[in-house]
This record gives sequence, C-alpha cells and structure tokens, in this order.
Amino acid sequence: MLTDKFVRATELALRIHATQRRKGTQIPYTSHLLGVASLVLENGGDEEQAIAGLLHDALEDVGPHVAPTIRDLFGERVLRIVEGCTDGVPDASGQKPDWRTRKLAYLAHLERAEPEMLLVSGADKLYNARAIVTDLHAVGKVVFDRFTAGETGTLWYYGELARVFQERLPGSLSSEIGRTVDLMKMAAAG
Repeated sequence: MLTDKFVRATELALRIHATQRRKGTQIPYTSHLLGVASLVLENGGDEEQAIAGLLHDALEDVGPHVAPTIRDLFGERVLRIVEGCTDGVPDASGQKPDWRTRKLAYLAHLERAEPEMLLVSGADKLYNARAIVTDLHAVGKVVFDRFTAGETGTLWYYGELARVFQERLPGSLSSEIGRTVDLMKMAAAG
C-alpha cells in the first residue's frame, strides 16, 4: 500500500513542476509525472519506484539543487533511481549537452542499468511514446517540430529505446513500448 511518503512525493512533484507544460501543449506537466508513477505501479513497481516516477524529471527539468531534498525526504534509493532516469542536467548557464550526445549516453546507460531503474525509465518512455502517437493522430507530423531531433531523430531514438527495453527488461512493459513505437512509426509514415 502507498503511504504518506507517496503523498509527500506527489506534493513535491506538483510544487516543483507547477508552472511547466508538456512540450507544445497547454497540458500541465504534472499529468506526465502522475502517469509515469501509475505505470510503475501497474507494472509491479513498489512505492519507492513510484515516488521516483513522480520525481524522475526533477533534476533534469528543475535542476540538480533538488537532489538533496529528494535524498532527505525519500532516501538514497529513490535519488539513485531518479539520477538513473536523468538524461542530462543543465549546467550553470542552463544548457545541456547536445541532443545526440545525451541520447547515445542514455542508451548506453540503459544497457547496464539496474532493473528497478529500468522499470521507472520504461514507464516514462512508454508514457511519452503514447503521447506522441496520440498527437500524431490529432495534429499530424507537425508534432515532431516540438522535438530537437525532429521526426528522423525521434523515431530513431524511440526505436533504440524499444530495442534496449525488450532486451534488458523483458515483459509486458517492454512489449507495450515496442508496440507503441511501431504505432508511432506507422502513424508517421502516413
């Protein structure tokens, strides 16, 4: 069962991401965080993994200064999972390394990551892939304009993610990622 710890994590996620929106939309970013936590729980994750799902973008989108708060409130394991889901922390000027460098490094990281982190990352990637498919049907290929890598890079990256998750985390979550990426490719092809 979920405890007050999960409630506190939800409150923190809602507070630190309060003003953010999903790329190219008016959808509150927190909908993504709640969805990822839900997918973690639906796929056998425990409370700490679900908390990491709520906070998985905190370092990347809010900043590394949030790490001590996560550690103090939720423990070293939650912080370790959040760090494992982080694909580039902004530097002092707010810049991240270039897109391709970050994505190649993240894919290499997934090749050796612990299963408990893979579950949270997989839930994140499935949520994002589903959103892209939905948006492809709603607005068409213009959805790729939201992404640094455009259509080609986005399709390449999600194809690689699907491959890695199917190899490293076999089961229903990785199968769903693979099916969703296939739908994304079909919808992009027209």
